[in-house]
Amino acid sequence: MRVELVTREGCHLCDEAEKQLLCLGLEVHARNVDADAELFRLYDFRVPVVLFEGRVIGEGKLDAAAIRAALVGHFHQDQD
Repeated sequence: MRVELVTREGCHLCDEAEKQLLCLGLEVHARNVDADAELFRLYDFRVPVVLFEGRVIGEGKLDAAAIRAALVGHFHQDQD
C-alpha cells in the first residue's frame, strides 16, 4: 500500500514519520513541500503530512496506531 509523505529538508519529525510508515509496511512516496507551490500553500506549517488517496490521514507528530486505524477504516468504508 502506498502513501504520500509531505516533508521538507532537515525536518526531524518527517524522518521519524517515514520510519514509522515503513515499519507499518507501507510504501512511502516522499514529496518536498518546498518544491511544490500547491503543497506549500496547503501544508507548509503542517509537515509531516501523510496522504492516502489524496486525503490527509496524519500530520505533525504521527501516531502509528492512528495511521493504521485510518487505513483500516478506509477499507471498511469501501466494503459498505
